[in-house]
Amino acid sequence: MTKNITTPLTRETINSLKCGDRVLIDGIIYTARDAAHKRLVEILDLGKGLPFDLNDQIIYYVGPCPAKPGRIIGSAGPTTSGRMDPYTPKLLKAGLKGMIGKGFRSQTVIDAIVKYGAVYFAAIGGAGALLAESIKEAEIVAFPELGPEAVYRLKVEKFPVTVVIDKEGNDLYRIGKEQYRKI
Repeated sequence: MTKNITTPLTRETINSLKCGDRVLIDGIIYTARDAAHKRLVEILDLGKGLPFDLNDQIIYYVGPCPAKPGRIIGSAGPTTSGRMDPYTPKLLKAGLKGMIGKGFRSQTVIDAIVKYGAVYFAAIGGAGALLAESIKEAEIVAFPELGPEAVYRLKVEKFPVTVVIDKEGNDLYRIGKEQYRKI
C-alpha cells in the first residue's frame, strides 16, 4: 500500500509513517547538499534567521542538473545522505521534520530523528530523470552562487519515496539485513 502525504509535515503525518512505507509526497520540499548544509548551520550558529522557513519541512539531498529547454529541472536523483550527517542534528533541532536521500544514516542522526520526531525517506538512486517528472516547479531560494548546490524550493506531485527511518528510530536498512540473514 502507498500512502499519500502533503507538506508541510504535521505531527499526525509523521506519527502515521512507519519504516518500510511507500509514500507519494505532494507539496513543497527544499533541496540542500553539503555546501548548503554547512551554510545553514553556520547561520544558525550565529543566531540569525534562515533564508527559508525550516519548520515542518523536508530537505531533499539533491543537486539537480540544469534543465533542458522546455523542462522545469534536469535530472534530480538523491545524493548520499551520510555527507549531511554532521549538520543534520542541528537542522532537526531547528524544526526540520523530513529528509530525502539515499544510504545509511549515523546513529547520531537516528537519535536526533527520534528526539525531534522526524522521518528519513529514501528516493531511488539512478532514477533522477524519472524523479524529475514529479517536480512541477523549481525556484532558487538561497545561495545561488553554489550553482546546482543552491537551495531550491520545489513543488512536487506524487514524489515517490520510502520511509527508511521512522520517528521511533526503526531503520529499514538494518531491519532488511536482519530479515535477509534469517532466510
